[in-house]
Amino acid sequence: MSTPGVPARPGKIIAVHVAYESRAAQRGKRPAQPSYFLKAGSSVAATGETIERPAGTSLLAFEGEIAVVIGATARRVTEAEAWSHVAGVTASNDFGLYDMKAADKGSNVRSKSRDGFTPLGPELIPAAEAGPDSLRIRTWVNGEVAQDDGTSARQLIFSLPRIIADLSQHLSLEPDDVILTGTPAGSSVVAPGDTVEVEVTATSAQTGAQLSSGRLTTTVVEGPGDFDAELGSLPAIDESLTVDAWGSREAAGLAPEPGSASASALDEGLVAKLTEAPTAGLSAQLRARGLNNVVIEGVAPLEPGSKIVGTAKTLRFVPNREDLFKSHGGGYNAQKRAFDSIRPGEVVVIEARGESGSGTLGDILALRAKSQGATGVITDGGVRDSAEVAGILPVFATAKNPAVLGRRHVPWESDVAVACGNATVLPGDVIVADDDGAIVIPRDLVEEVVDAALAKETEDGWVAEQVAAGHPIEGLFPPKGEWKAKFEDWKASR
Repeated sequence: MSTPGVPARPGKIIAVHVAYESRAAQRGKRPAQPSYFLKAGSSVAATGETIERPAGTSLLAFEGEIAVVIGATARRVTEAEAWSHVAGVTASNDFGLYDMKAADKGSNVRSKSRDGFTPLGPELIPAAEAGPDSLRIRTWVNGEVAQDDGTSARQLIFSLPRIIADLSQHLSLEPDDVILTGTPAGSSVVAPGDTVEVEVTATSAQTGAQLSSGRLTTTVVEGPGDFDAELGSLPAIDESLTVDAWGSREAAGLAPEPGSASASALDEGLVAKLTEAPTAGLSAQLRARGLNNVVIEGVAPLEPGSKIVGTAKTLRFVPNREDLFKSHGGGYNAQKRAFDSIRPGEVVVIEARGESGSGTLGDILALRAKSQGATGVITDGGVRDSAEVAGILPVFATAKNPAVLGRRHVPWESDVAVACGNATVLPGDVIVADDDGAIVIPRDLVEEVVDAALAKETEDGWVAEQVAAGHPIEGLFPPKGEWKAKFEDWKASR
């Protein structure tokens, strides 16, 4: 094995597209197998150097990553053998110019192999002292933490030894080759004047001491943008590239996609009206408009007196099958990804097929939902840790059950149409729940329906006063003729 050190000019630089669960959740796509691309050795830069964003471009994105430096030739090694072929790990920054990504058609040659686009270093953490599942990667932009993740089994889709073993099936990994092992969530756009720092840390397996790569520092400057159209493609961006570079539509300053849950977010005034309106009145108004199948049947609040108002964040379970639970139930599964991606004001609506034979969430997920700003959870399945959950946020369920998810369910997918309590719920639908039950309101009807329901509540309140005063119901409920006129006079006098 060569003397450990950060190579100034690696023989090969191989980069992983997506390896972190958090990045996959952010992108909405989780790869079944790792995939790779190559970067030029001439793109390597040291700490303290600058990176040029060409004039006329706007989408230079950083990606803090753990760089694995090969120490001994690896060819067809097993996953168990792979780490013994590593000299060490260090910090890297897999910069990309998204303005050139479309022209590259997936190769990333021009978007990621420009001079200075692969800073490495400054120090190597010896592999013998740092386990591949115990590393931490952090990135700062202008002193603020932008990325913070690790390499445990719940954080990585593909372990570092698996990536090495997989690559070694196809080509020889040689001393001073570098593997960039993917970036976690938080990658975004930087501009001239910004400074990006990346650090990898670990605890020594031998001494317990804290190990560090040191901070890899790169400052963005403006460079020349004199691209020659006669020689090749010019920079070009579109909405999709802009969202990918920034990390989200919100970060890019773009309006939410039509029909998305965020586009359907409820304003404070509408939330206040829906909170005041009872589900019984809202259901009656939906029925008057021809919608009879909007009640989520069989669910009740864990804590009587609970009220839920929000837009639907959907999650679907399928019946348990042992092989499917093995592939989809463990690790960062669809259930965990759904709870990690909740947006403020959303209600998690879970399709559990009315199966109450196991829990569909417990106290940890309830705490995560609350911290993400969820207004409640509705499940047509069971709830574990029910006393604790009831004290965390409003939850409506069919039953309480101590059993874990895998007894009856496989977490399958989120943000899709679901059938909860015999009601179809789409992402972004409006959910209202109280002691009478839970209902679904199409987003385009919600303001009309709630205004009508509140108006009817006002009328019913006046009628109740008349009945309490001893008047008979005939002609009064609902008000007709003379009683209708009296009601209108009373309403006008308010």
